[in-house]
Amino acid sequence: MKKNISLLFILFSLHCFSQRKYAKEFSFLNDNDLYISTYQDRYYTNGAFLTYRYLSEKQFKNIEKRAYEIQVGHHMYTPFKSVVETVEEHDRPFAGYLYGSFGINSFYKKEVILKTSIQIGVIGSHSFSEELQDFIHKMYGFKKATGWDYQIKNAFAINFKTDYIKKITRNDVFDINWANTAKLGTVYTDFSTGLYSRIGFKPLENIINSIAFNGNLNNSNTHFSNNAEVFLYIKPMIYYVAYDATIEGSFLANDDSPITFDIEPFKFTSEIGLRFTSNRFNFGYAIHYHTRKLKSEHVSKGNFYGTIKLSYQFN
Repeated sequence: MKKNISLLFILFSLHCFSQRKYAKEFSFLNDNDLYISTYQDRYYTNGAFLTYRYLSEKQFKNIEKRAYEIQVGHHMYTPFKSVVETVEEHDRPFAGYLYGSFGINSFYKKEVILKTSIQIGVIGSHSFSEELQDFIHKMYGFKKATGWDYQIKNAFAINFKTDYIKKITRNDVFDINWANTAKLGTVYTDFSTGLYSRIGFKPLENIINSIAFNGNLNNSNTHFSNNAEVFLYIKPMIYYVAYDATIEGSFLANDDSPITFDIEPFKFTSEIGLRFTSNRFNFGYAIHYHTRKLKSEHVSKGNFYGTIKLSYQFN
C-alpha cells in the first residue's frame, strides 16, 4: 500500500512538473569568434543581446499566443585583425551599432510564426564599440585594438525587421521549416530565405512552443506547457543585401566615413547548433558560417564565429 501511494505521489509530481508554465523570460546571447578559435578576431567580431520577453494575457482568434520583447543589442565589426595601423591594412571598416528594440511575436495555431520589431540606435563612435573591445581585450590579455580612428562615422539608426516562419514537415524527431527575414532601415536592408531543421533527442515540440523560435512561453490561456527540449539544428540561408551601413557608411552621416567598401549583393550563411532546456533555463551553442559580405580583394571568402545563449524563465 505504501509503495502504491509513493508511486502515485511520484506520478502526480511528474505530471505537475511536466505541466509547468512560465510566461516571462530574460535571455542573453553573445556572438564572438572566440567561441570557435582563440586566434581569430575579425569581421563580425562580437554581438551582445539582452532580451526580456513576456506573454500577452489577451486571447486572439487565430493566434495561440502573442509575446512582446524588449531588447538592447550591440554589433561590432573589425578588419581581418584588430591591430591595423594604416588605411592600406583595412579590408573592411571598423564599425559599431548600438540599439534598443521593441518586438511583437505572434504564434499562429496553423504553425506559422510572424515577428515584427523596430530598432532605434546609433552607429559610429557613439556605439562605444572601441571601449567595449578594449574591455574584452584586457579581460583576455589581448593586444589593444588600433584603427578605430577610421571607423564608420556617427549616424542615427532606425531599422525594421520582420520574420516569417512556417512548418513544412515534421515527425517526432525531425522537422523542416521555411524561414524568412526582411530588414529595412538606415543600417541594414536585406532579405533572406532558407530552412530551419531540427533533429530531436526526444520528441520535438510544435514550432509555436519551441525554444528554437522563442515560442516556449505559456500561461493559463495557452494549450501548451514549457516542456523539456533537446535538439540539434541546421539553418542554411541565402541573402540578398541592398544596403549595409557598417560597410558602406550611413547616408545620414554628416561626413563621409574614411574607409568604406561596396557590398556583395548575395551571400550564403549556415548555422549549426545545439539547444536544450533544464527546468527554468534553456541553453544554446552554435557555429555560424557566412560567405564574403563586401567587395574587397583582401577579405577572405568566408568567415566563422560562435554563439552562446542562456535564458531564464519565470512568472
